[in-house]
Amino acid sequence: MTDEIFYLSTTEIARSIRAKEISPVEIVQAHLGRITAVNHKLNAVVTMTDDALDRAREAETAVTSGEVLGPLHGVPFTAKDTFDTAGVRTTIGSLLYKDNVPAVDSTIVNRLKQAGAILVGKTNVPEFALDGQTNNRVFGRTNNPWNLEHTTSGSSGGAAAALATGMTPFEIGSDVGGSIRIPASYCNVVGFKPTHGRVPLTGHNPAAIQRYMHTGPMSRTVRDNALILNIIAGADGYDPFASNIPVPDMFDLDLPLPKLRIGFSPEDGYAPVAQEVQAIVAKAAGVLGEQGCTVEEVKLPWLKKHDYMIEGLEIMLVEAVHYAGPIVKGRESELAENMNRVLGWELPDFDRYLTFEHNHVNQLRHDAASFFRDYDVLIGPTSPMPPPRHVEKD
Repeated sequence: MTDEIFYLSTTEIARSIRAKEISPVEIVQAHLGRITAVNHKLNAVVTMTDDALDRAREAETAVTSGEVLGPLHGVPFTAKDTFDTAGVRTTIGSLLYKDNVPAVDSTIVNRLKQAGAILVGKTNVPEFALDGQTNNRVFGRTNNPWNLEHTTSGSSGGAAAALATGMTPFEIGSDVGGSIRIPASYCNVVGFKPTHGRVPLTGHNPAAIQRYMHTGPMSRTVRDNALILNIIAGADGYDPFASNIPVPDMFDLDLPLPKLRIGFSPEDGYAPVAQEVQAIVAKAAGVLGEQGCTVEEVKLPWLKKHDYMIEGLEIMLVEAVHYAGPIVKGRESELAENMNRVLGWELPDFDRYLTFEHNHVNQLRHDAASFFRDYDVLIGPTSPMPPPRHVEKD
């Protein structure tokens, strides 16, 4: 099936359009047809745009008339339903926003459109992107394309499922505690969580946990990820967390691989790792060893010391509830069960929370920095297990 037009990579599509080997109308029609053919089984794409073919015809006219083309000219894409999209509803997976239609695009969506890309739809998320599986009361559950009875994880679960099945050549996701990386792992696609501040958060929802939120590309190839990151990275003058550090050319992947010092951990410091997952990670580390890198198996006692999953969840809980509380007050019946549960959790005392964050988060950063004095790269499992079955809500 990799010969099908809807499985072409973003890079291949962009090159073929510039070479006039394929038309923007043809590629957009192919992806719209693919969505129609398979989305009813997956529920990955939840809102369609109504002007994708019009934009494709305009893109085709630009090609034939010899206009200067952007790096993504005529390439279709979908966006996670947490990014504002002008004239296209953005629900954040919540009944509270089921009719929300933003007036302007998020920075990332705007940059992709300026590069010539064509938005064809929005992909499913858990409510407020605050759950480990993709399910909500607006659109329902997204299924894993490799086994419909299993989860895609969250919160970029719709994005990963759409990519894996050829409904879109690339996506944009967001990640605090694994929301790009785990769905990408579960659906066998490429997800990248850039350094905080590398990609602006302007127009991304919910407007909480900004100090820890990351936005980044998802695709089926590393080369496509690099291409998209080149386009969306860089300060926008609105996001106070976005870095003004110049953006290097991340698309030049043909440079010789440096002789990296790689620490390989078959464990993740959180839970026992399934043997099949350990084997896959070890194989990846071995490939880098064959390329001349130094690969050493390492222990990570500093991760176990911090119990970082519990600490991270506590920080997310405080910030998310303080954000969501005023929004849902008096309208709790409109919320999905996972948000009722979140809002019902006992909040830590705020002073204790600040002390906790200062002591534990800063120490974790210190320990991580110490590790990278000796190693350039840490390789480990994204998830300790393969995709589990769906967890039904009570």
